[in-house]
Amino acid sequence: MAALDLFGRRWTLRIIWELHEGPLGFRPLQQRCDDMSSSVLRQRLLELIDAGLVHQTSEGPYALTPLGQDAQEALRPLSRWSDRWAATLPA
Repeated sequence: MAALDLFGRRWTLRIIWELHEGPLGFRPLQQRCDDMSSSVLRQRLLELIDAGLVHQTSEGPYALTPLGQDAQEALRPLSRWSDRWAATLPA
């Protein structure tokens, strides 16, 4: 249940998803997340770091850990389902 609590927090899944292509600095990550507030992004990053899903690289950007990459992989089926579901909605 701890994972559901973490993933259920606003922006958490979006942050994990946006880091799937590689490390991002704070501001680029914030921009990819529709310019969420810096305080919320900072809080979510700290939570993800504490959970072992994200780390800050020695150069400064944030990146998924191997555990975070596993979590991101687990989201792929949900993403595929979401694409199929969205296609059924009226335009």
